Amino acid sequence: MGKYEDVKLLGDWPSPFSMKPRIALNLKKVDYELIVEKMNPKSELLLKSNPVHKKIPVLLHRGKPVYMDFRPPILPADPYDRAIARFWAAYIDDKWAMQVRDINKANTDEERAAAAELIFAGVQLLEEAFQTCGKGGNWFGGDNVGYVDITLGSYLAWIRVTEKMSGLKILDGDKFPQLAAWADRFCAEEAVKGVMPETDKLAEFAKTLMMKLKAASPAK
Repeated sequence: MGKYEDVKLLGDWPSPFSMKPRIALNLKKVDYELIVEKMNPKSELLLKSNPVHKKIPVLLHRGKPVYMDFRPPILPADPYDRAIARFWAAYIDDKWAMQVRDINKANTDEERAAAAELIFAGVQLLEEAFQTCGKGGNWFGGDNVGYVDITLGSYLAWIRVTEKMSGLKILDGDKFPQLAAWADRFCAEEAVKGVMPETDKLAEFAKTLMMKLKAASPAK
């Protein structure tokens, strides 16, 4: 890959899943065009490019959908370390990020406390994983921004929005100093700064989305 006109990405700015390939492409210094996909209705290009799942992101190279190639140093060269990185990335995507999202669904103090307990247990696991995966470096990938960094970092804007809306400090520097410092470093990276959504803008988007979902829900 290389030329701007050769590489296009179907995605949208609020989507953490769209942020992953954007950051990876920036790290690889691959020029690309972001084609904003609003999803309602879904574009013909999206339906043609991803006819099974019909979801973003979709990476196109010369008009053909391709998979993102996560080679070293984004993924570790060592097979064991590579498996560990994939494990933590899957944990973030499939479990912890969902727990963070669900705290906004809490209707009582008890539900909120239970949700917060799950979130903080996850942050503690990630704080420990940072030490193990990073091996003393500044990143989960050690000396370089790696696969786990990109995965967790893609949720940072939404984590900040959740903190703002719920009043819960998730990446508390006093409780989780290494992750809090890591988050600041990640957001300061050149590959990240241009694609990380602004918290206030994303919060307004989240409020609008919640209102639309609420209006669309059948009355009980």
